[in-house]
Amino acid sequence: MPRRKRSKSEQKLADDAGPDFLEALARGLSVIEAFNRDRRAMSLSDVARLVDLPRASARRTLLTLVHLGHAETDGRLFRLTPRILRLANAYLSSNAVSDILQPALERLSGELNEACSAAVRDGDEVIMIAHASPNRVLTVSAQIGFRLPALSTSLGRVLLAALDDDALDTFLAQTKVPKLTSTTVTDRKKLRGLIVKTRAEGFSLVDQEAEAGFRSISVPLSRRDGKVIAALNVGAHSERGTLKTMQSVFLPKLLALAEDLQPQLL
Repeated sequence: MPRRKRSKSEQKLADDAGPDFLEALARGLSVIEAFNRDRRAMSLSDVARLVDLPRASARRTLLTLVHLGHAETDGRLFRLTPRILRLANAYLSSNAVSDILQPALERLSGELNEACSAAVRDGDEVIMIAHASPNRVLTVSAQIGFRLPALSTSLGRVLLAALDDDALDTFLAQTKVPKLTSTTVTDRKKLRGLIVKTRAEGFSLVDQEAEAGFRSISVPLSRRDGKVIAALNVGAHSERGTLKTMQSVFLPKLLALAEDLQPQLL
């Protein structure tokens, strides 16, 4: 069978990785990542188009996932199965940071009676790696694995503040800024100023930029050598979490927790 020509994105990955680049694995992961909240079920044609694969390659990848139990099909549409969570569990169970953070956030959430999270940056998004919430329904469905735009969240701005100036400028130049609410800051110059302010003050407070009626405040979590490895967050609806409460009550608790956790993080 003749070798399929690589797409531009595949060629760049291959050039960066060198001879150790495994195309079949890369394509399989791309197919898995094509599924999301808005694309819960897709046809073969949908997948092939989204990941820039010939139908034959997409078909083999999808049927391999079905054979392994990571996907299912009714003959027309393909869906991921709960077995795919084994991939997430592999990260969470092998990451000591998550084991340390989860009980700490549960204690803080119980004390404050608000949702508490920890997140890391993945490209232009932040992803929750630990989460705890009180027994009430939040409109933000924050949970482990939940993703949000880095630029519009306090978690993201804390993590971006850990970048040096050159890396930050590159990120701002290349990243889209979605207008999530009427108060979302989208001007890159203003965003840079907010991130630099976060770096200087050691925290970020975002008021209803990611979701209307929802505020969040975050601080960096550093390991023993001072490297920022995650961000800690308290989020609350605006009627409960006033701006004054966020800074006078929640912020000191977050800073104290980050300080207590640092000696445990290698």
